[in-house]
Amino acid sequence: MIGTISLATSLFFSLLAVLSYGYAMKDETGARYGRICFSLSFFAAAVASLYLWVLILGNHFEIAYVSSYSSKDLPLMYKISAFWAGQQGSLLLWLLIHAAASICLCFRRRMEDAGLMVYAILESLLVILVLAKSPFVAAATAAQDGMGLNPLLQDPWMAVHPPIIFIGYALLAVPFAYCMGSLVKKPASFDWLESARRWALLAWGFLGGGVFVGGYWAYKVLGWGGYWGWDPVENSSFVPWLLAGVFVHVLHVAKRRPAGLSVLHLSVIFTFSLVIYGTFLTRSGILGDFSVHSFSGTSIGMTLAIVNAIVLIGGLLLLVMKAGSLPQGQLYTSYKSREFMLLLGALILVFIAAVIFIGMSMPLLTQLIGKPAAVDTNFYVRTTLPLAIVMCIIMGVAVLWRYGQQETCAKSIPALILAVLGVAAAFLTGTREIGLLLLAAAAAFLVGASFAGWHRHMLRGGALIAHAGVGLALFAMVLSGGGSQSLSQELKPGDTVNIARHTVQYEGQFFTDDGTAKYYRYLVDGDEAQAMTKLHKNGEDAAREPAIAHTITGDIYIAPTPPKDTGRLELILKKGRMEMGDIFAYRYDDVTMEQQPDGKLLVTATIAVTDGEKVEHAKPTILATRDGGTSEAIPIFDGQKRIRLTGISGNDSQARLEILPSVEEESQIAVTAAVSTKPFIYLLWLGAIAAAFGCFAAIPSRGHQSEL
Repeated sequence: MIGTISLATSLFFSLLAVLSYGYAMKDETGARYGRICFSLSFFAAAVASLYLWVLILGNHFEIAYVSSYSSKDLPLMYKISAFWAGQQGSLLLWLLIHAAASICLCFRRRMEDAGLMVYAILESLLVILVLAKSPFVAAATAAQDGMGLNPLLQDPWMAVHPPIIFIGYALLAVPFAYCMGSLVKKPASFDWLESARRWALLAWGFLGGGVFVGGYWAYKVLGWGGYWGWDPVENSSFVPWLLAGVFVHVLHVAKRRPAGLSVLHLSVIFTFSLVIYGTFLTRSGILGDFSVHSFSGTSIGMTLAIVNAIVLIGGLLLLVMKAGSLPQGQLYTSYKSREFMLLLGALILVFIAAVIFIGMSMPLLTQLIGKPAAVDTNFYVRTTLPLAIVMCIIMGVAVLWRYGQQETCAKSIPALILAVLGVAAAFLTGTREIGLLLLAAAAAFLVGASFAGWHRHMLRGGALIAHAGVGLALFAMVLSGGGSQSLSQELKPGDTVNIARHTVQYEGQFFTDDGTAKYYRYLVDGDEAQAMTKLHKNGEDAAREPAIAHTITGDIYIAPTPPKDTGRLELILKKGRMEMGDIFAYRYDDVTMEQQPDGKLLVTATIAVTDGEKVEHAKPTILATRDGGTSEAIPIFDGQKRIRLTGISGNDSQARLEILPSVEEESQIAVTAAVSTKPFIYLLWLGAIAAAFGCFAAIPSRGHQSEL
């Protein structure tokens, strides 16, 4: 109740802020009331957020959201991250960040009243989205414990990934509000461009950082050997990142060429609209069959579609209405100018974004005419590879031109030499595809040209770091992908394989004492590397992480596959009757049930086990709840076998038993491992970090000549 009332209060004051700032355009006293309304709206959103954390940390499983994403035994860090694990909580997080930014905007008074009115409209729409899919809805049935967080999400990288992404999403609303506000109030004004640049760079840096963290998590945890699968949900964050780059670079043209304002407005409208569109794809359920990240079976799709239409159509209509009053003239004076190169580079980014947009939207588009279908990853590779090559060349050449008409471009022999060395490095690591070799050359050229431009004072420090980071990341993609070697082989403990002058030896499986995980241990050139499998409480695999050995030349990536024959056997035992297993016979004799203080039911079965000469009585247990049960394997006959109770029939006449091999026997089972090399992949992580950090470094004002 507190959460819903807080959200309704936030909506009330955000709508009042819209009216207040609308009135402020005629009377300055309205701005004071607007600031009060923004403050109260933020306070209400903060109360709702704090209350959700109280519910999660207090194990209030009568709330559906808490029951779905938390549990009593969930570690504290993941209880905290359960806040944004589901779509209801993630939308609330988005609202909280957006509202926090509104406080900064209205009290620092860097945005005009018209822009703040637009920002308040966006805040109202966000509150409506949260109310439409509220995290405070009561569960249909009371639960003693929650389902807990998906084991794949119980990783530090995934704990921080969503907040970083949503900071980027929320802050992209600021340049949108600046642009729309300037159209409402003073279309030809330029005083907002520098403030919009700073906010755009801040959002761009966070969004890029979030994409990087997601990619690194996929590489480290999912075990498929890559970091980017062109998944529609991955692309839904990547496309706004690309278009934010378009906005930042067109903004520099607009600061020097007033005619660029029209293009600038268009770019920011589509950037923020695609943030909401990506949220629609992710949360409407359309991608349920095509993405491992999407939310299925949701009811918020139509609301998101309406909000997206309001932002996109409203922004475009306002631009059309004000187009005649925007400055006219040339966007550039010559092809031999940085303005032209920036616009050309922005156009290439638009092409890349359009290709990815079409690909990620294919399930929606095909659903409109028949059976939904998705494009494969080759579609993205074939279409974006040549565009990426052209983009690197344009970026490299652009930083060697100055603004205005120039006679010649600055020469950079070192950049050309670096391009040749880039091709040679890619070839030596095993890359043979022409397209990838050209990309390696172009990416290396971009790195060299960035340093040359910085050395000649054509590029500032933040821009140098960002541009060189992009070039380094693309170069590393070629090396780690085009030069990768792989094999798949079944290995018994003690077996070895050789790959790319590395020796990999399998040492076997090992279980933790508490039974929550098992490890596949490998020796890579004598150094230990372990793949981990998280286990459910019933011993079944919950989530797997690969073994990664880091070397100076890159990573050795080992992803084991669970063996098909695990030596496990399931028996249905009728009360009082003997059933034969593999080497022992089992009889179900009795069962007792004991109610626990926490509401769970402890079920204990008495099982007689014999080898034909000796009889042993075992008492396996299962802790039953309304949502299922958990049980642990217990050893029999000095650990020769282990048994686990997995169920008792309603009339207690039958018991379901799982027979497991001994720990020693299971550790010796042969396991198939996919082993691959990732040459110099650490350069990719370094480049991605640099690209994001460069955005932050470029935020401080350098006057009219600030560059990115």
